[in-house]
Amino acid sequence: MLTIGRLASYAGVTIRAVRHYHQIGLLAEPERDASGYRTYDATAVVRLVRIRTLAEAGVPLARVRELLDADPETFAAATTGIDKQLRAQIHALQEHRRRIARLSGGDTLAVPREVVDYLDRLRAAGVPPVAVEAERDGWILMAARWPDAIPAMMADKVAQLDNPQVVQLYRLVARLAENWQDEELLRETADLMAEMFAQAEANGELELQDEVTPDPAFVRLMDSFADAAHPVVGRLRKLVADRGWTGWTVVEKRRP
Repeated sequence: MLTIGRLASYAGVTIRAVRHYHQIGLLAEPERDASGYRTYDATAVVRLVRIRTLAEAGVPLARVRELLDADPETFAAATTGIDKQLRAQIHALQEHRRRIARLSGGDTLAVPREVVDYLDRLRAAGVPPVAVEAERDGWILMAARWPDAIPAMMADKVAQLDNPQVVQLYRLVARLAENWQDEELLRETADLMAEMFAQAEANGELELQDEVTPDPAFVRLMDSFADAAHPVVGRLRKLVADRGWTGWTVVEKRRP
C-alpha cells in the first residue's frame, strides 16, 4: 500500500495535484487506516497516470472524468472534438504572434497596413517625427470609425504627397509644434492653408467632404482631439478663420 507521496512519485505528479484531483472528484480519496494515514493501491496509480496523461495532452480537467470512463467510440469522438478546439486555439495564438510581430514599430498599433505605409511615405518625404506621430494618432480614430473607408482614404492621401504644398504644410506644422508662438511662422502656415483650401474649393474637393466623413458628431470629436493635441492648432484655426475658412477635420468657406 502506498502513501500519498509515493503515489505521486510513481504517477509522475505532485502531492498537491493528487489532493486537487481528490477535491474535484477525479481520484477517489481512500479511508484512513488504523494509524490515521490514507494509503493507495495499484489501481489508484493506474488511474492517476491516466489522469496525468490526459491532462498533459491538453484535455481540460472538466472533461477528464468523461474520457476516463468512456467506451472506445465515445472516447474517439471526444478526443476529435478536443483536437478541433486545440487547433482553433493554436490558430488564435499564431494570429496573436503575427500581430505582436507587427508591433515592433509603434505605427502598427491600432492602425491598418495602409496607414502604416502612408506614415512611412511621410517620413521618406522628410516630414519630422512630431508631425508623423500626430498624423498617426488621428488615423487611429478614423480607422476605428470608418475601417472600410481607410484604403480609399489612404490612396487619396498618398496621391496628395505629390503636391509640394502638402509636404511643405507638414513641415511648417512640425516647426510650429516646437515654436508655436512664432507669429511669422504662424502667418506663413495660415496663408498656405488658406491657399490650399481655396484650390480645393475650386476643384470641387470640399463638396466631397460630407461623403467621406458623414458624421458631424465624429467630426467634432476629431476637431476637439486636434485642439487638445497642441496649442498651435487653436491659434492656426483662428488665423485661418480670419482668412475666410472654418473647421479643421472638415473645412468650409466662412460665411459673411
